[in-house]
Amino acid sequence: MNTAKEIRQKFLDFFESKGHTVVPSAPMVVKNDPTLMFTNAGMNQFKDIFLGNTTPKSKRATDSQKCLRVSGKHNDLEAVGHDGRHHTMFEMLGNWSFGDYFKEEAITWAWELLTEVYKIDKTKLYATVFEGSAEDGTQMDSEALEAWKKHLPEDHIIMGNKHDNFWEMGDTGPCGPSSEIHIDLRSDEEIAKVPGRDMVNTDNDQVIEIWNLVFMQFNRKADGSLEPLPAKNIDTGMGFERLCMVLQGKTSNYDTDVFSGMIKQIEKLSGHSYHENAKTEVAMRVIADHIRAIAFSIADGQLPSNVKAGYVIRRILRRAVRYGYTFLPLLAGAPAY
Repeated sequence: MNTAKEIRQKFLDFFESKGHTVVPSAPMVVKNDPTLMFTNAGMNQFKDIFLGNTTPKSKRATDSQKCLRVSGKHNDLEAVGHDGRHHTMFEMLGNWSFGDYFKEEAITWAWELLTEVYKIDKTKLYATVFEGSAEDGTQMDSEALEAWKKHLPEDHIIMGNKHDNFWEMGDTGPCGPSSEIHIDLRSDEEIAKVPGRDMVNTDNDQVIEIWNLVFMQFNRKADGSLEPLPAKNIDTGMGFERLCMVLQGKTSNYDTDVFSGMIKQIEKLSGHSYHENAKTEVAMRVIADHIRAIAFSIADGQLPSNVKAGYVIRRILRRAVRYGYTFLPLLAGAPAY
C-alpha cells in the first residue's frame, strides 16, 4: 500500500520530471490580501502572477498546498464528518503553468500520472468539460474536449455547466473553464445497474471528483464582466486525501493513514469505538479533522482568538469540543486525560 507520504512525493516527483519547480506550501492564513482570510485553493499564492502583476521565478511550478475552507464561497464546514470526503483543512496537490503550456499538456500529464504512475483503472475514470455560458458569453471548451478524446471514450466525457466547470476563487479575480476528473469506486454490480457517467456530480460518496484542471483565461471584474488575462495559465488541484483513499483502497478519507492514527488515539482517550454507532463515527471524524486544521493553523502562526481569522479557528476548536462532549462522553475505565 502506498503511504500518504509516498503518494504526495510521487506527485511532486512526477511534475518535477516535467520541468516544474517544487515550491513550498504558502501559509494557511492569508496576511497580505484583503479579499481572503484563509488560503482556500492552491492558486492563492500565485494570484498576482495570474493577474500579470508579478513575474514568476519559473514558468512551471508544483506544490502541495494546505487549504482551509470554512467561510465564504468555498465552505465545507457543515459537511465535515457527515461524509467521508469533506474537510475543513485539506492538502491540494497542484501543477501550474504561467503562460507556458496549456490544456493539451495539462490533460495529457494528468492522464499519465493517474494511469501510468498511480496505476488507476482507466475504465473507472470520467472527465467533465465546460459546455459554455450564455450569461458570460463563453463558448463550449472544444480544446479540452478534443484533448480528452485522445484518452477517454466519448461516453466517459461529460459536459458540465458554469456551476460545475467554471472555477472562480471568489466574486472577483482570476478564473476560467475547468475540466474535472472523477472516479467511480463502486462495485462492478452497482456499475452494471447505473453507469458511472450518470452518477458524476450527484453527491455520491463513491463517485467523486479527484482532480480539477482549471484553465485560467479570464479575470472577473467587480461589475461581473470577464476580461482576458495577460497570459493563459494552468491551475490544477487534486484532493490529496481523496487520492489517498483511492490508492489505499478505502471507502472514506478517514480510513486512510492521514487520519487513522488520530482516530485510534481518540478511541483510546474517549473509551469509545469508532464504529460503535453512527454518532461516534461522525464525532470522531469531526474531531480528527478539526484537530488537524487547528494544529496546522497554529503552526502557520494563527492562534485561536476572539477576532477575525483567530475567531474562525476558535470556532473550529469549539465545534470539536462540542462533538466530543455530546457524542463521546468519557466511559468508566477510559483514561482521564
